[in-house]
Amino acid sequence: MANEALRVAMAEKGETVESLAEKVHVDPKTAARWLASGRIPHPRTRAVVAMVLGREVAELWPEPCRRRDLPWFRPWAELEQDAISIRSCEPLVVPGLLQTEAYARAVLATGGLVPPAEVERILASRLQRQVILAAEAPPQLIAVIDEMVLRRLVGGRVVMFGQLTHLAAMAEQEHVQVRVIPADGPWHTGLAGTFMLARLPDGTEVAYLDNQLRGEIVSDPLDVATLGRRWESISGEAFPRRKSIELIREVATTWS
Repeated sequence: MANEALRVAMAEKGETVESLAEKVHVDPKTAARWLASGRIPHPRTRAVVAMVLGREVAELWPEPCRRRDLPWFRPWAELEQDAISIRSCEPLVVPGLLQTEAYARAVLATGGLVPPAEVERILASRLQRQVILAAEAPPQLIAVIDEMVLRRLVGGRVVMFGQLTHLAAMAEQEHVQVRVIPADGPWHTGLAGTFMLARLPDGTEVAYLDNQLRGEIVSDPLDVATLGRRWESISGEAFPRRKSIELIREVATTWS
C-alpha cells in the first residue's frame, strides 16, 4: 500500500525521491519503496525523514506507533521489512514467518504462561510480519528446520496437519525454501539455538538471536560472520529443497 502521507509531505516540502534519499543517506530505490509499497524504514531513518519534512514520525508512519509486538522484538520486525534475504535456523518450532494462526496461537499459549489477551496481541503481530512474503518484491527466505519440528505435537493433530500442509505450500514458492535436517543425523550446531540472518539492500547483514526471555540483534561484523559460517554448516546437514518438501508432505499425512 502506497504511503500517501509521505507523498503529501514530500510534495509540500518540494522533495523528490532522489533529494530525500540524498538527505537521509539512503539509495533512491529504498526511498521509492517507502512511497510505492509502504515499506517502513528503520527507526533512526524515520526520525531523520520526519525532521527533513518537518513532520512527526507518527504522521508519516502511524502503524509502527500502534504495533502490538513485543518492544524488544520490534527493531527486528522492522529490519525484516527491508531485508532482501533472510536465512533462518530453527531447531524447535516452525519459524514465525511460516506459522499458521492455529499453530502460532498454540505455541504462544503453551504452559499458560502468557495471558490470553497477550497471546492474541503477539499473535496479531506475528501474522502481520508474514505480509512481507506476499509483497510485490518479497525477500528470499531460506529456513532450515530439524525434522523433529515436523513430528512434535503442537496444539493437536488438526493443528499439525494444517501447519505442515501450509509449510509445504509455502516451500513450493519460488522465493521460499524450507530445508529439513533428518532426525537420524548426528548432532549439529543448529541445536545450540535459534538464529536468523538478514541481508539489507545495501549489502549489510545483521543477525537475530532468540532465547527464553527476549531476542537480541547482532550487528558486529565478526559475530555476524561467525553465525554465517554456522548457518552454512547447519544447512549442509539438511535435505535438498525437493526432498524436504516430500518429507514435510509425508509427515503431514501422519497427522491427518
